[in-house]
Amino acid sequence: MPEGKRPPRVPLVERVLEANDEVAAANRADLERRGIFSVDLIGAPGSGKTALLEATLRALRGRRHPAVLVGDLATRRDGDRLARWCDKVVQISTGQGCHLEANQVRDALAEIELDMVDLLFIENVGNLICPWASTWARQPRSACSASPEGDDKAAKHPYLVEAANLILLNKIDLLPYLSFDRRTFEADVHLLNPRVPILDVSANDGEGLDAWIAWLER
Repeated sequence: MPEGKRPPRVPLVERVLEANDEVAAANRADLERRGIFSVDLIGAPGSGKTALLEATLRALRGRRHPAVLVGDLATRRDGDRLARWCDKVVQISTGQGCHLEANQVRDALAEIELDMVDLLFIENVGNLICPWASTWARQPRSACSASPEGDDKAAKHPYLVEAANLILLNKIDLLPYLSFDRRTFEADVHLLNPRVPILDVSANDGEGLDAWIAWLER
């Protein structure tokens, strides 16, 4: 470099997620202003998130005015399933994106008449690695873990457990047929998040659904 010439400036991106954080905060503020309780449902593919939401929407009919945002890499199949029980469903296709981002949520919310909503479910993309880090401005998060996934799921995905406000152990109707150690699962969860409640649920036979809905109501 010639003497006396300054080196070129290299821009420093201090927070890659800063823009996402700002949009997430705006989303949250808008929902709070409207009195809408929202919850982010996160779980692996096949954990039963959509089936659980179907059962929940059926149980809430006539009691609440829900809306659902559904994230998937492709297809609108989950959205079509949920639309049978809720008239405010928006399917979000993320392509190769591993989780929903705040701007996608904001665009989807624009498709809903929010004045007619008091409860919002956000079914995130089936993935346990990325969504926990996506900022939703203090959005309550329910981590859905299914018994066939194994009793070591919490230990293998600690960051999601640490960020969760509720752990849903789904498909408990299958426990008699599995080598699932309930004590190991609970011990791992509470080592990471000592106060998080664990609710047993079964979308298949409805067991635990009342406790899940009571949590939502609170």
